Amino acid sequence: MATKFLALTCLRGENRGDLLARPHYPSMPKYPKGVAVDVKAMFSVTGMTCSACAGSVEKAIKRLPGILGAVVDVLNNRAQVLFYPTLVNEETIREAIEDVGFQAKLIEDVINERSSQVCRIQINGISCTSCCCTAKIVLQAIHGVQRIQVALETEEAEVYYDPKILNYNHLLEAMEDIGFQTMLISAGEDVSKIDLKVDGLEAGNSMQIIENSLQTLPGVQAIEIDPELDKISISFKPSMTGPRKFIKAIESAGSENFKALVYPQGKEKETHREDEIKKYRSTFLWSLVFTIPVFLISMVFMYIPIINSQLDTKVVNRLNVGEVLKWMLSTPVQFIIGRRFYTGSYKALRRGSANMDVLIALGTNAAYFYSVYSVLRAAGSPDFEGTDFFETSSMLISIILLGKYLEVMAKGKTSDAIAKLMDLEPETAILLTLDDHGNILSEEEIDSRLIQKNDVIKILPGAKVASDGLVIWGTSHVNESMITGEARPVTKGVDDPVIGGTINENGVLRVKATRVGSDSALSQIVRLIESAQLAKAPVQKFADSISRYFVPLVIILSFSTWLAWFLAGVFHGYPESWIPHSMDSFQLALQFGISAMVIACPCALGLATPTAVMVGTGVGASQGVLIKGGQALESAHKVNCIIFDKTGTLTIGKPVVVKTTLLKSMVLQDFYELIAATEMNSEHPLAKAIVEYAKKIREDEEDPVWPEARAFESITGYGVKATIRNREIIIGNKSLILDQNIAIPVDGELMLAETEAMAQTGILVSIDREVTGILAISDPLKPSAREVISILKSMKVRNIMVTGDNWGTANSIAKEVGIETVIAEAKPEEKAEKVKELQATGFTVAMVGDGVNDSPALVAADVGIAIGAGTDIAIEAADIVLMRSSLEDVITAIDLSRKTFSRIRLNYIWALGYNIIGIPVAAGVLFPGTGLRLPPWAAGAAMAASSVSVVLCSLLLKNYRRPEKLENLSIHGIKIE
Repeated sequence: MATKFLALTCLRGENRGDLLARPHYPSMPKYPKGVAVDVKAMFSVTGMTCSACAGSVEKAIKRLPGILGAVVDVLNNRAQVLFYPTLVNEETIREAIEDVGFQAKLIEDVINERSSQVCRIQINGISCTSCCCTAKIVLQAIHGVQRIQVALETEEAEVYYDPKILNYNHLLEAMEDIGFQTMLISAGEDVSKIDLKVDGLEAGNSMQIIENSLQTLPGVQAIEIDPELDKISISFKPSMTGPRKFIKAIESAGSENFKALVYPQGKEKETHREDEIKKYRSTFLWSLVFTIPVFLISMVFMYIPIINSQLDTKVVNRLNVGEVLKWMLSTPVQFIIGRRFYTGSYKALRRGSANMDVLIALGTNAAYFYSVYSVLRAAGSPDFEGTDFFETSSMLISIILLGKYLEVMAKGKTSDAIAKLMDLEPETAILLTLDDHGNILSEEEIDSRLIQKNDVIKILPGAKVASDGLVIWGTSHVNESMITGEARPVTKGVDDPVIGGTINENGVLRVKATRVGSDSALSQIVRLIESAQLAKAPVQKFADSISRYFVPLVIILSFSTWLAWFLAGVFHGYPESWIPHSMDSFQLALQFGISAMVIACPCALGLATPTAVMVGTGVGASQGVLIKGGQALESAHKVNCIIFDKTGTLTIGKPVVVKTTLLKSMVLQDFYELIAATEMNSEHPLAKAIVEYAKKIREDEEDPVWPEARAFESITGYGVKATIRNREIIIGNKSLILDQNIAIPVDGELMLAETEAMAQTGILVSIDREVTGILAISDPLKPSAREVISILKSMKVRNIMVTGDNWGTANSIAKEVGIETVIAEAKPEEKAEKVKELQATGFTVAMVGDGVNDSPALVAADVGIAIGAGTDIAIEAADIVLMRSSLEDVITAIDLSRKTFSRIRLNYIWALGYNIIGIPVAAGVLFPGTGLRLPPWAAGAAMAASSVSVVLCSLLLKNYRRPEKLENLSIHGIKIE
């Protein structure tokens, strides 16, 4: 799992559709392909409170020219934008966001972190500068290529490209199409970035000294200096240099006494959340200082004769002391503490929309200003004795602030999964300096962020592994449950991979760092979860469409409520006994209108989906199931048909040669020398098994050297061809041999049938167009495969096996696990066609695979599920990644998605049902028959409670447990090692 997952890339071009909604506003122009390389930018947006705010921001962005797509995440206060840099830039986008009333800031780290990847290509045949120019022009024309350097003397090209748009195979194909022979030297060498804090940095000469010193280091790509923050940002190649070299270069630069250290890790998101919580708590407590006295004067003191007589003392005409005190106390609540509602309303109305702030401002203003009118009229008239609603406005604001405070705290807990993952990284590490014989020369405790590639780190018992790497000394057990979800510690020895953030249980390990910083598995998992939580589920469109019309509709309904009750009172449409003794018909109508306005809550609808998706993806990560967004979650809960690949999916994926049959007279060692020389050029699991077996045949040599293979060709799904020592070697399945018009002898056919009947794979070897031998390769089933298929059947999920292996082996494996439908000898494109056929008949199809040949089917399926120990391409093409490579997690993924979407449905039922029932009750529908009247402050409390309840409902997903049937598998000892 670990070695492959270390290369997992969070965002690829194939997944862009999940993350960035396509433009749908009529005013957005369409752009032809190739107009420019599209760029992704992330903005921090503060001031958003509900989905209506997010919709306003998204609409403002999409109206700009050159915008390809935008997604706004109201929970995390982020906006992700994909755009053409030749038509619009980040500053224009930021200004557009601020023009609709929100504060926006470009998050540069997100842009620079993974937007550039570099590969080096050997281009044979470049003989002059004209060839160099041709190669450069062709490569530069490829969509996604950013920068190119072609060296004539070394016949190499270094190409910087956007990994979200293309991969290095596109570059190799482009060169071969114009006649050059190419070979990949290195791929995926990411450009990393680090921020350093430098004491003593001043504008001018010192900046130039440091920059010159850093520029001399190999591998440094770019340097940005911010003297105001004493901050230096360095982009570099981690394979060539690292942060310790930067610190040494800075501290030894010039005659200045510079002191450098890693810049404190940015926790802006957590800080913003904490500041928001503090702000709401402080505001709420201040509101209580004024609201509690108003409540006591209005609701309690009137029943205490001594106090009531004092409050009833007249000041001017019918104006008494109690009304003056309530006016004085409620005014700060209305205009100072409640200022945020006025600000929010103004911004919403200015951008042509309406949100919850508009409802609150209208409701509280109606209550407050009617009360002011009542007080002033009482002061100016000896006969008028009205009723005020000062307690309504102040209590309403206080209760809504309490609800907001609870909501923000609850929303903060939805992203606990990311916070816990980030906390796994240890603060320090023990760096070892070794001599040529592996002896320790020195030990030094350093900041873990200063670890560089190829450093040797000492991991003590009980300590966290400081970096992804390979064990070079020692044995131990490592607890990887926090990363993979695997409960039992995993044995680690020399050459075994370890993952940063896991815990060393016992024994001392020395680990050679292979991936550090943003390349680490932990960093990539965090980025994947963040991207998944940003991606909207399609069901969210339902809430978005409602929220556009919700607030205007509520305002119309509340005004209609007031008007209907007022006219009914004027024309004696109801008995006067219905009117409370302290009110008249106008005041009763006003109270119903205010209650109907403030009880409505668009926020609950907007929070229903994103909170559940956020918690669901976080829970999935803790279970070893990485779900790439709301689209994957929504599709997975509908899955009723699963297609399984065989090798590495239903089987362990570590095949071994169990039998060799020679059909021609030949020395076994010579036979294996030829086929090993051919198969060592292939990455297929069967090829690796053959090479490993060939090494055992030549056990007298520790590291055998195989003859050179010429004209090597890999035929996906069939086998390989090559020329070894002027002999034509063809190795593959029966179909390949027949396609090459090579006859298979009768005894060979019998041997193949016998091999396939034993659920083994028969590999034919042709030398100089004669079948010379047959290899029988066995790949044992995963221990829980049969039980998993049985559980899926009980969940009403159809199971199909599609494999490139022969029919005999495929039928034997399928029979053993309990799968009835089998498709064998399938090419990669045929697997994808089978997926499409099933989709056409009405099935929602999931594809589970691990190899390159599964990628087309993974992309074609409604849900692609990749085994974590599979190839990088399969992992990138999938919607869900099973980090433990355990089939049990297929069930976990489907079950979790079903639980998450049942929670989303429950959230919608609650949010919609609450509004559908609450608004009529607040409007007084039940009042004629039951006398039930909901005061505005109670309506406000109900409104605040609705948002909090939706978030808490989503948070209950954190208690998710795998299906009991899976726990029973573990009890019976069926567990994947």
